[in-house]
Amino acid sequence: MVLTKAELISSLQNEVRILLHLCGKAQPPMVDYRPTPKQRSLIELLRSLTLMGPVMVPSIKAGTFLQDQWSAAEKGAAALDFDAVVKSLESQSSFYAEAVGAFSDDELRAGIEMFGMKSTRGQLLVDLVLCAHAAYRTQLFCYLKSCGRDELNTMNLWAGVDGAM
Repeated sequence: MVLTKAELISSLQNEVRILLHLCGKAQPPMVDYRPTPKQRSLIELLRSLTLMGPVMVPSIKAGTFLQDQWSAAEKGAAALDFDAVVKSLESQSSFYAEAVGAFSDDELRAGIEMFGMKSTRGQLLVDLVLCAHAAYRTQLFCYLKSCGRDELNTMNLWAGVDGAM
């Protein structure tokens, strides 16, 4: 076993912590920023993060993508303002502890197929949830830098702290 369940939960909670740190760097004029007309705005990116983990974890547990749950969550997220998005993201730390903690070791090792990928549930939690957090927080970091937050550096992105390099 490369990663224990407790370590996976800790890594997911750390991703939430870093994401919240970066959210704290956004200022009201930045929430509608989008790099190009066809890309998500900063608020749209964060709204998508309010549902990514909370829908993907139960989907992985069920062994099938919960499309109806995703669609309902998307509709709910679309109505969230920035403060409500941050509050929703704050709840994910406890969500991951409970939801990932509810997987048995046998469930984590069991093979499933989702999105054309054959894998174990544990690997899909890493590939589709943990890695997505890292990717989307990097996108958020780039948005913030594009909005003029030049003081942000690698410490903000990877450690979730303000600090000199």
